[in-house]
Amino acid sequence: MITHYKNRKGKKPGLLFMAVSRATHFTPAVRFLGSCYKQRLLTPHLSVGWRAVSGGEYRRPGQTQDNTPIWKKFDFNKGVEGIRKHFTLLKNEFLGRWTGPEGKTLIEHILEQTRVIWEFRGPESLEHWTVSSDQEIGGRSEAYLKLGRNNATCLMYGTLCSAPPRDGETRYSGYCTLRSKPPMGSFDSKKHHDWSSFNTLHLRIRGDGRPWMINVGAETYFSHQKDDMYSYFLYTRGGPYWQDVKIPFSKFFLSSRGRVQDDQHPLWLDKVNTIGLTLGDKADGPFQLEIDFVAVCNDRAHTEKFAYEVYKRNPEV
Repeated sequence: MITHYKNRKGKKPGLLFMAVSRATHFTPAVRFLGSCYKQRLLTPHLSVGWRAVSGGEYRRPGQTQDNTPIWKKFDFNKGVEGIRKHFTLLKNEFLGRWTGPEGKTLIEHILEQTRVIWEFRGPESLEHWTVSSDQEIGGRSEAYLKLGRNNATCLMYGTLCSAPPRDGETRYSGYCTLRSKPPMGSFDSKKHHDWSSFNTLHLRIRGDGRPWMINVGAETYFSHQKDDMYSYFLYTRGGPYWQDVKIPFSKFFLSSRGRVQDDQHPLWLDKVNTIGLTLGDKADGPFQLEIDFVAVCNDRAHTEKFAYEVYKRNPEV
């Protein structure tokens, strides 16, 4: 026995739900999904429960839903370029292993004292970074990214506004973020930055006197730790002069969703994913930050392993 369920408007859904009189023919998982689908057809206004089951995307109040068909989002030219890009990355990864660590000779890898990770010398260098602000949650801050003079630096500028959106659920707002994209290998395989040979972060910046927060994201063991970040403060002087900032990795403290954690442990330098700069000093108005390069270096004079107290479950007697 097959029954076609109809929605409130009397139209048949795109997917037919089959209800068999003998439910013993179905496994418990199939019967559970069938009951959820039937409930959605009979009570379509209960969208929260269906979203929890189907894993749909969360939409904020007042945000319109994107109903564009998937075939209109597909681009054949981009697909061909993507295939060519991934096979080129696969070739470089295969040949780089025969040269040495990270495609460098072993002697060069051992004696390396400074490594420039990001420098801004053209429009293609901006593709490795992402700019975001509280507009994602309905705020009114604005942030932009462009090349500086002579296409030799990166300039982040915009306006900070700490007024929260009037959506009934957001209490705090006012931030702008510049974050690097995680490194990806061939066919979107996961890669990491290996900075285990270095102990200091080196930046050359020129700001407007505002305090920033440097956030470093590393790989974690469990999925519930995806919001863990290692942070430290960055104070800009302001004025026309460049500022060289060196921050030891031992100074970075662990935080999760903006809260400093009691259980502190050092940063995994061999599994770094991203690095970012966040502005949220609650001082409404325009801002700008110019970056020349982001590098890591090995400071032999710095011998500190970790600057914060580490709790031991079984302390030594």
